[in-house]
Amino acid sequence: MARKLKSDKLLFLATLLLVGASVVMVYSASAVLAMERYEQPYFFLFKQVTWAIAGVFGLAVMMRLDYRIYRQPTVIWTAILVAVVLLIAVLFSPPINGTRRWFSLGGIGVQPSELAKLAVILFCAAILERRMDRINEIGYAITPIAIVVTVVCGLILLEPDFGTALAVGLIVGVMVFAAGLTYRYLLGGALVMLPVLYTVVISADYRRRRLLTFMNPWEDPLGDGFQVIQSLIAVGTGGVTGRGLMGGVQKLFFLPEPHTDFIYAVIAEETGLLGATAVLLCFCVIAWRGLRVSLRAPDRFGAFMALGLTTMLTLQAFVNISVVLGLLPTKGIPLPFVSAGGSSLLSSLVGMGILLNVSQHASAEA
Repeated sequence: MARKLKSDKLLFLATLLLVGASVVMVYSASAVLAMERYEQPYFFLFKQVTWAIAGVFGLAVMMRLDYRIYRQPTVIWTAILVAVVLLIAVLFSPPINGTRRWFSLGGIGVQPSELAKLAVILFCAAILERRMDRINEIGYAITPIAIVVTVVCGLILLEPDFGTALAVGLIVGVMVFAAGLTYRYLLGGALVMLPVLYTVVISADYRRRRLLTFMNPWEDPLGDGFQVIQSLIAVGTGGVTGRGLMGGVQKLFFLPEPHTDFIYAVIAEETGLLGATAVLLCFCVIAWRGLRVSLRAPDRFGAFMALGLTTMLTLQAFVNISVVLGLLPTKGIPLPFVSAGGSSLLSSLVGMGILLNVSQHASAEA
């Protein structure tokens, strides 16, 4: 008798809790800002609810599609081609805050780099499934991955979006490490990339300033250090139980864009250590259950895809929370499932839907 397919309940529950928290906290963080800009306190709330509904629908669809269809070459190459075309197209869009990361399709903002992350994960999972047994033959196993990742990351850097490009590289690095690539190749690749990363960082004045600000934000408290200082004040004043929903102060034009990249600071201020820890625990559950799905996947493709998706979600969460706490230089990486932003929320929920489908096929034992 065929086994009834069931998704990982804890993984699903942690995701829904984060999406629910997103709707509440985006409104709390943005109501005053939306009133000031658009004279509509519910402006960002309506957008977030709309994207959340679309994302949950996408999650439900992906949960019901057998993940093994994604290993087909037509699916993988179509995803890569669409991602590359969109990454090129966005470079010709009007700049927003000095960058070209979004463009409008029918009045809906689209961020191609979010699609690119999913496409790269599918591509790498398919290559590693077929070539894992010869993983240390660089020309055979690693070169195709390196070419695709270089093209995608190069286009993302042109937007410019250093944080997302670096995240894509790290996700792929985790996947090839899990495939068994020897330490000397990994170390050699890291040594080769160091001067490249250094050049990219110093080539832009704002990146240099962010790095210096990270070392000592109080040196310029009203300039480059303003954002991280206000974030730390928000986190520190939250205490154990917080100021209460809608009771935060730093979101009132002190903390820039509190509903996006720094929403975790608003959560910490209004719900305190308890709320901030609850959000962190949800991501810990996603990391734990996602790795469990990867270990129990019935085939290599499912295992590598689950690992890549889990890394994508938890790495972004780690970077975002670390930035809010002043542990990493400021990066424009949203908190998955929680930060305001349609493309990020949609891609995260679609990725989670794929991960949940893999969990349906996972074996009962590791």
